[in-house]
Amino acid sequence: MIYRNPADQVIDDAAIKALIDAYGERVTSLPPVAIVIAAYNEAGAIGPVVEALPAEVCGLATATIVVADGCADSTVAEAAEAGAMVADVPVNRGQGAALRLGYRIAREGGAAYIITTDADGQYNPAEMATVLGPVVAGEADFVTGSRRLGSQETKDMIRRAGVRFFAGTISLLTGQKISDTTFGLRAMRAEVTGAVQLAQPQYQASELLIGVITHGYKVAEVPATIHRRRVGESKKGQNPLYKLHIPGVNNLFYGARFARVAYGTWWRERQRSKSSSSSSSSAAEPDSVARANGSGPGSVEASASSAAPGGSLTTDAAKRT
Repeated sequence: MIYRNPADQVIDDAAIKALIDAYGERVTSLPPVAIVIAAYNEAGAIGPVVEALPAEVCGLATATIVVADGCADSTVAEAAEAGAMVADVPVNRGQGAALRLGYRIAREGGAAYIITTDADGQYNPAEMATVLGPVVAGEADFVTGSRRLGSQETKDMIRRAGVRFFAGTISLLTGQKISDTTFGLRAMRAEVTGAVQLAQPQYQASELLIGVITHGYKVAEVPATIHRRRVGESKKGQNPLYKLHIPGVNNLFYGARFARVAYGTWWRERQRSKSSSSSSSSAAEPDSVARANGSGPGSVEASASSAAPGGSLTTDAAKRT
């Protein structure tokens, strides 16, 4: 994983060290499936969410990792008491940064698959097998649930229109038909999270999705359900007026910020693809010579090297990139 902001790596390294000190081998020897949850001030909601999570999904054992993103309430204690391993980050950076840390913990701890869900109880844990199934079967690398293929309880017409708009926009930009770009219940091969660039502290759903598609991973959608939040209030679209509880204003801020991340990520990945194509073209002749000499990406030795694990939680943090 490459950190664009060195300060983020310092924070993540410290959080991982504290996590290992607290949980030991539970962190460094994870079961096949890691369920990752980002939480910010979700006391009252996070406990029941963790308790309802399955011990197995698709016949594979699970472990729950909650990343508490600068929480000022009892989220950390509640999640730990419910049975999760809790990475307590002292600063609030955003859901994207919290999930990025959770992905790294899962990946470097040895999990083969990652499932994400939200801390607010809006997703049905019984549907985790539905999103993970195609990944375990080798039919997809990344699977997201879709409320438009399944069902939703929200009556917010602005939010429903936004889901449709951004689904159409990202489908057009990437050439991959997607009906729901912001669904929080997702499953993926763990290595996928280390291959794409994750730089956004917020609204990472679109960054991850666009990155996965443009890197050539196989993406699929399955019908799923999103329930209305029953405890606390949504953190989406927080703005200078959010304490006044004006849903229309919050939706406007959310849409504007989501659009910025989506378009920015698409442009970044477009430039990366162009640069990669150009580099591949110019390196074709030297690369063919390297392969003829038994080295380079096409050789058995290089293939074995690329198949090796990308990192370990016990690796010296200073050596991580």
